[in-house]
Amino acid sequence: MVATGRYGVARLKAQGSARSGAEHWWRQRLTALANIPLVIWFVVSAVSLSGASYEEVRAWLGGLFNTTMMLLLIVSVFAHARMGIQVVIEDYVHARAAKLAALVALDLATAALATACIVAVLTVSLRS
Repeated sequence: MVATGRYGVARLKAQGSARSGAEHWWRQRLTALANIPLVIWFVVSAVSLSGASYEEVRAWLGGLFNTTMMLLLIVSVFAHARMGIQVVIEDYVHARAAKLAALVALDLATAALATACIVAVLTVSLRS
């Protein structure tokens, strides 16, 4: 039986891929927006640190603000990249098993790489 009437159609529209797709789209746009100031901060910082010694970079990263910004950058960039690659996999990998394997590999890879970056930043930051 087909849902009719105003509330039946609204309920149908709120279900399915359109709803989760819109949420995914918004999350990707929010991470893209967050990446703009974070990447600008990172590029300006990297340019200002060019030619600096390792000890100077360690001291710079030892500051609370710089450590926080670097961690936010890592989380935001990896989340944004994961969402973008997920869309490519979902659009172009048609075999269910291959799609599932690719999505699991994507989750594991992004989690492992983001964790490695976070541990590296904290290691350098806390040893300052």
